[in-house]
Amino acid sequence: MNNNRTFINPPNLTNEKSLKTLVENRSVYSLNHCELNLFETYESSVLVPLKFNDLVVTSMLRGKKVMHLFDDPGFDYLPGETVVIPSNVEMKIDFPEASIKNPTQCLALAIDQTKISDTLQFLNERYPKDGKDQFWQLNYQNYFFYNNVELATTINKLIKECMSTSITKDVLADLTLQELLIRIIQTQSAKAIDDGVFTDPKNPIFHVVEFIRLNLNENINLKHLSEKVGMSTASFYRLFKRELGMSPLEFVINEKIRCAKQLLKNPTIQINEVCYLSGFEDSNYFIRLFKKHEGITPKQYQLLYVN
Repeated sequence: MNNNRTFINPPNLTNEKSLKTLVENRSVYSLNHCELNLFETYESSVLVPLKFNDLVVTSMLRGKKVMHLFDDPGFDYLPGETVVIPSNVEMKIDFPEASIKNPTQCLALAIDQTKISDTLQFLNERYPKDGKDQFWQLNYQNYFFYNNVELATTINKLIKECMSTSITKDVLADLTLQELLIRIIQTQSAKAIDDGVFTDPKNPIFHVVEFIRLNLNENINLKHLSEKVGMSTASFYRLFKRELGMSPLEFVINEKIRCAKQLLKNPTIQINEVCYLSGFEDSNYFIRLFKKHEGITPKQYQLLYVN
């Protein structure tokens, strides 16, 4: 999974005098088709149960949790990360570091099933996917992922609408819920590619991704990629952007950075060599782009693994 996380703007914490409990103190904002829950915990605790009747999109805002879901091993849950949980599935949560001075804060957005079904039906009718048995749908096995910019921006918009006092907030929230579901599906598809489990040969994206990864050193352009799947450049661009929420060339850049990060785990390799092997021609451009994506230079990234 890509290590980049985009953080959501956390709402203000509850005034201490207004806290009802120190474990999962809950503030609720109810709209026509969704319910925003803000949970805050101020003391260490383990295996706190929580379950919703609707599908829930949860995102960490502050602090750290350890999530226990299904029969999977518990995993750290940190700001910049999102978990999608089907209806009536119980999660159990540890708060190993929570305290008055270091509270956790997490949002849980419960979405009405009718809204989800109507949105998916609309997408499948208005923007059908190419290929047999290809549909807009949520992937409940791919439930944990890092926020990208688009997903975090959409969640921020929903928080604002849910907490608003405007008479139009339900209408605006409904539109943003549709966007959120699209962003989640796109993010799940991108994560499936990162994890190597996007393996449907009926989907043209599969063949393009395979080609890109085998030819990072080549001069890959949009026309070349669209020809690989027998599509016009405009149609292919729309398909790719719709499936993954990014352009084909943005994906190429991400793959080159991903390759560079793997190479940099070798403490003896030179930065110029990494630049060439990951498909960049100019080392200065590579260094600038790497820092933009990762927040540190390639050399700093390499030293993380040396130390």
